Amino acid sequence: MIIGTLINVVVLMYLSRRLLGVPVGWGRTLIVCLLQNAIAWSFADQIVRSLGISEKSPVLPVILVLAVMVGCVIAFDLIVLTILEAIVPTWSVPTLTSVVTGLPAAVRRGRRYVVIWWILLKNGLTAYVGPTPKKDRESPRVARSLRTALTDAGVTFVKFGQMLSTRADLLPAPFIKELSKLHSDVEAEPWRDVRPALAESLDKPIDETFAEIDETPMAAASVAQIHAAKLPDGTDVVVKLQRPKARQQVTADLDILRRLAERLEQGTAWGRQLGAVGLADGFADSLHEELDYTVEVANMRSVAAASDLIVPIPYPELSSERVIVMERIAGKPLSAASDELAAMDAETRAALADRLLSGVLRQIFVHGVFHADLHPGNVILTDDHDLALLDFGSVGRLDRPTRSALIMLLYAVERQDSIAATDALLDLMDRPPTLNDRELEREVGKLMLRYGDGFAPGGSASMFADLLDVVVRFGFRVPPQLAAVFRTLGTLDGTLQLIDPDIDLIALARSRGSELAQSMLGRDAVKAQVEHQVATLMPMLSRLPRRLSRITEQLEDGSLTVNVRAFADQSDRAWLATIGSQLNLSLLGSALLFGGLFLLTRSGGPMLLPTLSIWPFLGITLLFLAFILGARVLAGIFFSARD
Repeated sequence: MIIGTLINVVVLMYLSRRLLGVPVGWGRTLIVCLLQNAIAWSFADQIVRSLGISEKSPVLPVILVLAVMVGCVIAFDLIVLTILEAIVPTWSVPTLTSVVTGLPAAVRRGRRYVVIWWILLKNGLTAYVGPTPKKDRESPRVARSLRTALTDAGVTFVKFGQMLSTRADLLPAPFIKELSKLHSDVEAEPWRDVRPALAESLDKPIDETFAEIDETPMAAASVAQIHAAKLPDGTDVVVKLQRPKARQQVTADLDILRRLAERLEQGTAWGRQLGAVGLADGFADSLHEELDYTVEVANMRSVAAASDLIVPIPYPELSSERVIVMERIAGKPLSAASDELAAMDAETRAALADRLLSGVLRQIFVHGVFHADLHPGNVILTDDHDLALLDFGSVGRLDRPTRSALIMLLYAVERQDSIAATDALLDLMDRPPTLNDRELEREVGKLMLRYGDGFAPGGSASMFADLLDVVVRFGFRVPPQLAAVFRTLGTLDGTLQLIDPDIDLIALARSRGSELAQSMLGRDAVKAQVEHQVATLMPMLSRLPRRLSRITEQLEDGSLTVNVRAFADQSDRAWLATIGSQLNLSLLGSALLFGGLFLLTRSGGPMLLPTLSIWPFLGITLLFLAFILGARVLAGIFFSARD
């Protein structure tokens, strides 16, 4: 009995999935088939007796009737599976295998969920993650509560808030102000906990790799800590060591952050407007890259090649995904060098600030590879009064067209050319569908006039805020790489203020940008660009006369034809074929349905069984086929809707 039931269920599962034509989940198919098999067995005897089937009944009619009964069971399975696919699609439910294998992680994630929801509840934020918007959701109080909640939630959420603080194009000003205050104060891990991780990451034992290493860290960050060390040849180095549990904690938190973003985007209008899932995915990619120290070593080399500022020399042969060994720079971070800066005269400080700004602008505009997190702790004032950069986990990259558009924007602002500035903005960002070009030109012109006569100290922040306000009001979305430039320049503004409180970042940036633009438009630069374009176009130009001759010959003898296909793209043809197939199946199913209903209403005809004539039997058969075709069409529609 049990074996027979199992065989029935397996056959039903296979036939149901094959007839639907879409990859419905095995779990739901098994459950539906088990239930349907139990129901069918409970009614089987009653149906057989009502049809008058006995041991004396002819074999062929009995087989045909039983086949139709099995078909009705399958049709019912298909209807239930189609309804389930419409209400709860297969792709939205985890598979049984993933549930079993992911149970330990789900338990840990559940505990973390409870902690995060308690933090949201404690800070009064749970009301803002529902579908009904609150009127005060943009108030400073909510912004302060969000900052407190992110701080309580841990390192990953603090870093996410720091990333959001650079997106003034997405968040209101009170949130930008509060999230900019986020910082992660963490205690260093004891040496006994980090030593095994260091030993595992090195090819040789620690005692053979380093002549000495300080067990007390020089500094501790959110995911790493820094130890001073000395190589066997006497070279002073520093060891950046990732905390042992940092990767595991960050991975778990990123998973929760992604799920929260999905809930916000699906359940709230402001979450959809913000693009919560896209922000979470972009942040996860950048954080995973930041946790891979081989990427940071490559970033150090790239920035060193793109700048004349000092960059520590890494030791790739001693570094790995979780450890970086690099040159030790003698000096202090700007955040701790107030006494050294105070001892300098104003001219020296101005020269240092100009050197830092010029170096960063050259990274951005000339090479397209730049340090994207230049807060005072990442800029070192060396003992010989030079500047060095640290922490290359966050590095931005710009392609040549974006760099050219940025330079032309600065050049246009310097020349008070609102038309050129507007064109540069359109080159930098995707054009909104309802953009009014003339109105944008007027707003950009007003902005340039407002800041055309220079800036008061610190006025550059207002310039950035006003520019982003214009961008947001006209419906632009700032690309992530461009947001990294704004973030870099915005953070750099505060760092430069420490070096030279009287500096005007925008005035200097405009001046340096104008110099870069003029160098791009100079005789040598234009000549090189023309040579490059000619070399690119030369193969096409060499074939152009022959092609023109062929076209004119065809025009002359009347043989010129133009082939235009309405569905040239393969995806368009596939879509049309799918629609045609579904339409054909729908028409066939409708015909079978009406035919079956017609036959069911007919009386008379040859008798297959004592209580069943041929016409109702054929009607039920046609209805069974109609239900299969209808379920197949609907399942295909519901399954394709997820794309």
